[in-house]
Amino acid sequence: MIKKIIGFAVIISFLAACKPLNPSIMFKTPKDYEYAELKVENQEVEYKIAPNDILSFRLFSNNGFRLVDITNNSDGRTQQMRQLNEGITYLVEHDGMVNLPIINRINLNGLTLREAEFLLEEKYSEIYIDPFVMLNFTNRRVTIFPGNGGNGQVITLQNNNVRLLEALALAGGIREDGRAKRVKLIRGDLANPEVYLIDLSTIEGLNKADIILQANDIIYVEPIGVTTRQLLSEISPILGLLSSLVTLYIVLDRL
Repeated sequence: MIKKIIGFAVIISFLAACKPLNPSIMFKTPKDYEYAELKVENQEVEYKIAPNDILSFRLFSNNGFRLVDITNNSDGRTQQMRQLNEGITYLVEHDGMVNLPIINRINLNGLTLREAEFLLEEKYSEIYIDPFVMLNFTNRRVTIFPGNGGNGQVITLQNNNVRLLEALALAGGIREDGRAKRVKLIRGDLANPEVYLIDLSTIEGLNKADIILQANDIIYVEPIGVTTRQLLSEISPILGLLSSLVTLYIVLDRL
């Protein structure tokens, strides 16, 4: 009877202690999954302003020779003008409108940064002599998982032409347990994203690594399979439990 109880306890303990290997792997795809086709030659497309973008805005006068003088501004717009030169950020609203000082709401949706700068310079020229506008995105980011659990990072795109390799370098490169031959680039609507599979383990893969990143891209380096060390770490508690139960069985069997 004791043997049956211990045997049953061993089975229950083993099942309770078991857990899937590689439980931290994300973004799994079926074996027959059709990855999107990557066309690097068509990547030189300048990003256009879209809803929910956040813009940093600064205004200069005299064609950029000096900042707009706000210290001598005695009218009611002093506070507004101070904001112009501190690089305050502004949200592009759902309809593409941006609420800027003095000129108020203006539609920048679908414009490149330079096109938007030209438009704003035209608007502010009604107030200032030779205005010079500087715009930058402050929330164009990509999320990177470099292959090692707990090392995911969010990288801000500082310019319009950040490439995949640059972003990986900013994140510290592919980790030791990352698979360079299985780098996934996830782009677009998360409900129905485009997923690209890129092999960076060979020189030939550099061509695909030349892809220019877009805001909200996700770069996922698939981790390698379970290593011997990880496997031992997983089964050590089970082996310890089995050893204890066997010892208990031997002791009880001799009574």
